[in-house]
Amino acid sequence: MKFYAAKLGPILFFSLIITSVSAQTLPDSIIKKIDGLFAKWNNVNGPGCSIGIVRNDSLIFSKGFGMANLEYEIPITPATIFYMCSVSKQFTGYCIVLLARQGKIKLDEDIHVYLPWVADFGKKITVRNLLNHTSGIRDDITLAAIAGLGINGMLTQNLALDILRRQHSLNFDPGEEYSYSNSNFVLLAEIIKAVSGKSFRAFADSAIFRRLGMPNTRFQDDYVELIKNRAFSYERLDSNHYVNDFQNVYTLGDGGLFTNIIDMAKWVTNFYITKAGDSGDINQFTEKGKLNNDKVIDYALGIVVDNYKGRKIYTHNGALAGYRTAICVFPDLKMGFLVFSNVGDFLPDSKAFAIANLFVKDTMQRMKPKPEQKDSSAAILKDTLSVQKFLGNYTSANDGQKSFEIRQGKLYNYDGNRIYVLIQTGKDSFSIFNRPEVKFIFSVTAKDTNLVITDPDRTYHFKKYKKIIPASDQELKPYCGIYYSPELDCNYGLALKDHHLMLTNNKYPDKECTLTDQNNLTTGSWSMNHLTILRDNKNQITGFEINDRGIRHLKFNKIE
Repeated sequence: MKFYAAKLGPILFFSLIITSVSAQTLPDSIIKKIDGLFAKWNNVNGPGCSIGIVRNDSLIFSKGFGMANLEYEIPITPATIFYMCSVSKQFTGYCIVLLARQGKIKLDEDIHVYLPWVADFGKKITVRNLLNHTSGIRDDITLAAIAGLGINGMLTQNLALDILRRQHSLNFDPGEEYSYSNSNFVLLAEIIKAVSGKSFRAFADSAIFRRLGMPNTRFQDDYVELIKNRAFSYERLDSNHYVNDFQNVYTLGDGGLFTNIIDMAKWVTNFYITKAGDSGDINQFTEKGKLNNDKVIDYALGIVVDNYKGRKIYTHNGALAGYRTAICVFPDLKMGFLVFSNVGDFLPDSKAFAIANLFVKDTMQRMKPKPEQKDSSAAILKDTLSVQKFLGNYTSANDGQKSFEIRQGKLYNYDGNRIYVLIQTGKDSFSIFNRPEVKFIFSVTAKDTNLVITDPDRTYHFKKYKKIIPASDQELKPYCGIYYSPELDCNYGLALKDHHLMLTNNKYPDKECTLTDQNNLTTGSWSMNHLTILRDNKNQITGFEINDRGIRHLKFNKIE
């Protein structure tokens, strides 16, 4: 307790200085609106967030809401240190750009030039593929969970690298698709280490953090090392109760960054007042990716490049354990908005945009009429009977499961833990409410009901299924056995228990399986929900593949 009390005094004093300056910079009416956006978290009984507004080269407003540590009753201030989650990726990408501009890395070079230990996938994977998430390399966090690490296990850089060393197949050919995978940036951190001759932490510190004057920022490469003034991570049980949600991933490159609002404000200014590098570095860093078919994607070299209200914007968010983070930069306006939280149900990107809306005018209003604002009543279906044929469960060869149902006259899409309300745009077509770029197109034939989902980056194909209820245990017995993955060096079993087919593993509770057809199972597991059964030319089961979101064609051979 004495340790925290000793550190708390000067931190709070500094916070009051920042807030006092902010109050002189922003009108009281704007400050009142900002406070209103975060009123829910402005109490001493729960976690909360730290926010910052940057204009030109200054942090013009910053404030903390809620508590950094509930057990010791330490409040959040602008100086509170947060884990950045995937917001870390932009610093990794920028380090690569700095080395590339020095001639030490070629972005279109095969990654084996820098990392010869990576398996030969039979396809060229470039540094740029890693940066754009177009490599096809599977996600290490999900792979670790499948291998038996568990949701509460500690994933370190060395463990992630051990898993990646064993991978010998890809989700897809490099450059064919965009698919977000943390493994890409874990490997980029290793490239930086190999090329620079320094640890990744040391290189980022010397190339970026020291140049920008960010003394409270670092990549944490030792999970037992103390981090002073760190916000603890929490998950909400109900409106008044919370539990610890411990950070358990300490990989580098994809995450690993710890910082605060005060330091990150200096990084924001680097996008338009460049001190770590030059404008050419920023231009290269923010160059959008491109697929093999020349389709441009919004993900650049560690940052998303998009438009908002007719203005260019650089964004990225992150989520791990109870940490939720977002950064939004408007380079033409020389403004940035930062929101960091330590509770899992917080939506930092929506709050960052809500703050931005107080400052950023919509230039599109001068070019076309402002679109009519819709409320959720617009999603009420005019004819629920005609939509009945679309309801139910859908599966995809590579992209997980979806289900649809009508509640209170509206069509809802259930996608794992996410729920979306849909708005009807045509007889057989829908879009996500307030996200019209994501389209759902149903087609019904005599045999099947199919669904095609399109967004700006990809097209997804789903097929409706009904749960198959076997007539007897004899129909399930051919599935039973032990299955082994050489790429993860782990076993899973399929076993009959009380007339149900169960997925078994000695590190996880049993999961009941559902047959969607004779060759596809769903398990209810977040990391391996969809299993595709493999058979030989005699129709005998020889194994299964995991095909679910970020993991495709991960093969398990039947060994018993």
